Formats: sequence, C-alpha cells, structure tokens
Amino acid sequence: MDPLTTTLALAVLAVLVVVAASALGERLGVAAPLLLVGAGVVASLVPGFPSFEVEPEWVLAGLLPPLLYSAAVSVPAMDLRRELGAVSGLSVVLVVLSSVALGGFFTLVVPGLGLAWGIALGAVVSPTDAVATSIARRLGVPARAVTILDGEGLLNDATALVVLRAAIAAAATGVSLWGVAGRFVWAVAGAALIGVLVGRAGLWVRSRLREVPATTALSFAVPFVAAIPAELAGASGLVAAVLAGLTTGWRAPKVLSPGARLSDAQNWSTVEMLLEGAVFLLMGLQLVGIVRDVQDEHSGVGTALAIAAGALVLTVAVRAAYVSLLLLGQRRGAGRTTERRDTFARLHAGEDVGHRRSRRTPTERQLEQFRTRVARALADLDHLLAHPLDARQGAVVVWAGMRGAITLAAAQTLPAQTPARPLLLLVAVAVAVGSLLLQGTTLPWLVRRLLPATPAGPAQDAQREVVRQRLVEAAAAADPADPVAVLVAQRAALLAERDLGRLDSAVLTAALAELDADQIALEVRTRTG
Repeated sequence: MDPLTTTLALAVLAVLVVVAASALGERLGVAAPLLLVGAGVVASLVPGFPSFEVEPEWVLAGLLPPLLYSAAVSVPAMDLRRELGAVSGLSVVLVVLSSVALGGFFTLVVPGLGLAWGIALGAVVSPTDAVATSIARRLGVPARAVTILDGEGLLNDATALVVLRAAIAAAATGVSLWGVAGRFVWAVAGAALIGVLVGRAGLWVRSRLREVPATTALSFAVPFVAAIPAELAGASGLVAAVLAGLTTGWRAPKVLSPGARLSDAQNWSTVEMLLEGAVFLLMGLQLVGIVRDVQDEHSGVGTALAIAAGALVLTVAVRAAYVSLLLLGQRRGAGRTTERRDTFARLHAGEDVGHRRSRRTPTERQLEQFRTRVARALADLDHLLAHPLDARQGAVVVWAGMRGAITLAAAQTLPAQTPARPLLLLVAVAVAVGSLLLQGTTLPWLVRRLLPATPAGPAQDAQREVVRQRLVEAAAAADPADPVAVLVAQRAALLAERDLGRLDSAVLTAALAELDADQIALEVRTRTG
C-alpha cells in the first residue's frame, strides 16, 4: 500500500481499537487505558508493523489542550471553587515537593546525573492522570474527593511542565530561584487571564450563531485559541485551555441554547474518548522501542525497572504524607470553619457582628453584591461542614494519584544532551505503566472496601425539594401561555441558586438536564407541528 493508504488504514484501526477497549474495559471492569497500552505493546511486537515516533509537542500542544478543555467544561466550577485550597496544594505544592524529592532520589541512584536533571525527571513523573477520576466517579466516590481529583488533574500538568522547563534551563545555563518563581507566576496568571477572556469571547460569538453544528464546530477551536496565544506570551497554554473550559462550563447554560449544549456534550465526549485513547495507544506502541534503546545503550532494563519501582514508591509516600497533612489541617480548622459559618449566618440574617462601618452609605448595588457574597460564603461553609473529607476518602485520593499520558509526552521533551536519556525515558514510562497497572487495577477494590455505596440520604431529598419549589415559583411568575418562556424562567431560577452555591451540583445538573430535554422536545414539536 502507498503511504497515504497505510496511514488512513492505521488511523481507522486505531479508532476501532479505542472503541473496542472502551467496550471491553466496561465489561471486564478494567480501565480502558490499561487495555490500550497492552494493545500498543502487542502491535509493536508484530513483525512488519510500522514503528511510531510522535513528536512530544504534538501531544503537549495538539492533544492535551482539547482534553483538558473538555474535562474543565464538565467540572462544576462551584465545587472547584470550594476545594480551591486543596486543589492548588495538590496541583502546585505537591508537584514541586515530589519533583524535588524524586530529583534527589534519581541523583543518588543514576550515576553522573546532576540534581537539576534529576528534578527534571522528577517533574516528568510527578503529575497525575485524569483516568483515576473516571474510575472514582463510576464507583460512586463522594463528590468532594472526585472534585479534588478533577481539579488536580486539570492543573498539575502545567505545574510539572513549568518545573521541567526551569530544571532543564538550570542544567543548561543556570537560573535563579526568583527567576523560576517569576516564570511560574506569569505562566499561571497570564494563562488564566487569556483563558477567561477567550472563554467569554467564544461564548459571545457562539451565542450569535443559529446553526447548532456551527457553534459546536467553533467550540473545537476554543482550546487552541486560548493555548496558542498563551504559549506565545510565555504563559501556560494548558492553564489557558483549562480556564477557557471552566468559563465555558459556568456561563454556557446562560447564553447557549439547550440544543447547542447537548451537541457540545455529545461531540466533545466522543473527541475526548478518541484523543485520550490515542495517547495511551501511543504509549504502548513506543514502549518496546524505548526498551530497545536502553538495551543498545547497555544501561540495563532491570536497572531502569528497579529505579522506576523505587520512584513509584516514593511518589505514593510523598503524596500520602501531603494528603495526611491536608486532612490534619482541615480537621484542626473545623472549629474555625464553624465560627466563620456562625458569623456569616448572623450577617446573612442582618445582624451587626461588630465590624467597622464604612463612613459612606453603600449603594443598593453594593449592598446586593455584599448580600450575594455572604450568601455564597454561607452556602460554601455549610457544604464543607456537611461533607467532611475523612481518612477513607483521603486514602482514595492518595491511591488515585496514578501517572499516565503527560508523563510519556513530557519525558520525550528531555533534550538530546540529557545524561543517560534512554534510561531516564524508560524509567518515566515504567513509572507511568506500573502506576496504571498497580493503582489502576486495585483502585476499584480499594473504593469498594473503604467507601461502600450508600443510597441518597435526607440531604439530597431536601435538595430535590428545594429544586421543585424553585421550579414551581419560577413557573408561577412566568407567562403560562408561552411554555418556552416558562422553561427559560425555571432555568434562570436554578442558575441563580447555583450562583449562590445553595444546590448540590449533582442534583442541579440533573434538574438542568431535564429542563433542557423538555425545551428541546418542545422546540422540535413546534417546528414539526
């Protein structure tokens, strides 16, 4: 076959393998990425099967922005805001600590490897993969733990890449600590600004398009429109894509039609499955070649596997220590949280709590903004007190920190002059594959052991009753002669409750989905009638 036909045939075969792995994984209870890595390894061993060398920048700049954008759109921003402290700690502080700890370990066990190169490899294997979140959500892990894993998976890739680039620069030319800190602040802050602006601009343009296929097609460009300018400005394209996704997910119910949002969800779900599957399939396809490179360098595959095993143990140990400190801090701060909750409750009731009064009389708008902030803070504190993060959930968060696609892509960005580069590549891939095999296969057992499924309790029943009351009130205030106007008013009422943080995200999502389905059905009947 000619090269074009061969490429097309391989692309079709890859799609079929990804779909088959998804279906088999669900039936066998095995994470699909594990099956895809195995399929890639088997395919690479077939005589005559073409070898694959994918530029890592294609993964970092071509695959990860849409993957992270898609994940960010579906994450409830309300829940992420509540867990911002834990998420930022895991995605920034823990990545830096893990990189330094692993850097010291690699420096000790790899002859001739300097500390900067060790930290670079530590940054490669520090970020976790989002595959654990899908497993945790499917098994019914409590929402707080899932939100923390979601947020960590969205942001720690960018932190790891910043640390990696800084370590490589330090090894090559030397760079100051302040230079690294300044670069990191700009990478996050600049990217956040660009991502929010692109997310809002994308929604503004899409809200003016009448054709659903056109608005969905435009959504495919949004992560790249955010990531490319951010990278050109020296910021993080991945963070920009994440913020664009969070902005889109938060504002889309207010500005996009139900049909457009349903089309987005369905199409992006397909794209996410194919892109994520392609990354893990590539990991398996390249694994045999990396092993052969190590054998050619006479570095020793056994040595690489032993180093990878030690690194994997160290990553879990550092993560366990950090999560333990996080839980301890939350437990010790429970009393302060209760005090803050009481203070905000008195403020919400209109009581004077002894704060210094402003000399100027506030405007009505300022008073309304203050009431909104107080109501939101009160709802957040009520949620945190009602759903404490206990040791069992902490254990799941620790064990769910498995490595994956970003590790392989980042490892291949190590420059050619890196000491013992083939060995380091194999160590990184072995950590990722070993983590997927060990943690990915045992996480379902751990979740079932520590967190047995429980039926919805009175709290969710109360939330559903609140939703029902808001829907009834909104319907009563709307024009009954216009059914679409009633549904629009009901959606606005639920979104107002969401903005105040008063509704559970799962209950809210289900209620909004029902309204969307009703409106789509009504619009279809109107067009065909």
